[in-house]
Amino acid sequence: MIPKKYVELIWYKALAELKAEAARAYIGFLWWVLEPLLYMSAFYIAFGTGLRRGGVHFLAFLLTGLVPWKWFASTVMSGSSAIQVNSALIQQVYIPKYILPWIVVVVNTIKFFIILTLLIILLSFLGHGVGVAWLALPVVIAVQFMVIIAITSLFAAFVPLFPELKLIVDNGILVLMFLSGIFFYIDTMPPELAAILRINPMVEVIGSYRDIFLKNAWPDWAGLMWCIILSMVVYTVAAAVLRKYDRFYVKLMIG
Repeated sequence: MIPKKYVELIWYKALAELKAEAARAYIGFLWWVLEPLLYMSAFYIAFGTGLRRGGVHFLAFLLTGLVPWKWFASTVMSGSSAIQVNSALIQQVYIPKYILPWIVVVVNTIKFFIILTLLIILLSFLGHGVGVAWLALPVVIAVQFMVIIAITSLFAAFVPLFPELKLIVDNGILVLMFLSGIFFYIDTMPPELAAILRINPMVEVIGSYRDIFLKNAWPDWAGLMWCIILSMVVYTVAAAVLRKYDRFYVKLMIG
């Protein structure tokens, strides 16, 4: 449980970073929307019109995978360096290191909600209206948040200790993108391979968004429960490492 004073610190620090990020670019806030749109457009041109020629149906399929994936990937990659990025701050004042990944997650979560809103509007134009199953959407978002904070905290804990791990994280995220069911249905794979791929929690998360948005169906609750259990285990390990090396990280930054 995070103390209230640190919850407030996370929130205000996240807002400050958002304002600073918007101020650094001429188009400011618009870039939060344009950047993922360009990202998704590139993949649609490559996989939707170039390789697959899937039309509007594939567009909805692709975007419902890419939007949650972008939230996950950008947060994990930037959050894995949360301690190093804040090295000047932690050398001046004491801050529990476990809250630093939280700041990154909150920043990217706010951006995600902006893009998710645009996705919902687009899906409505493509014929995917609101249904009863949409009541499960907050649950899916909460589960993905748990997955993201757990994995981000884990890498944030170990990257300062093993800097080479950052390269593995960035390249691993790229590989994982093609194994998370963004461009294909996991159910079309051979059962043995599909079972292995489902170990990846993002497979279940992306599948849940598609169940809700594209099929107006309830998500796979068992799959989401697996994500929750995995996230709790991973975050427990991450928090333990972050607390164990809490003071040591500062020495690493100085050294």
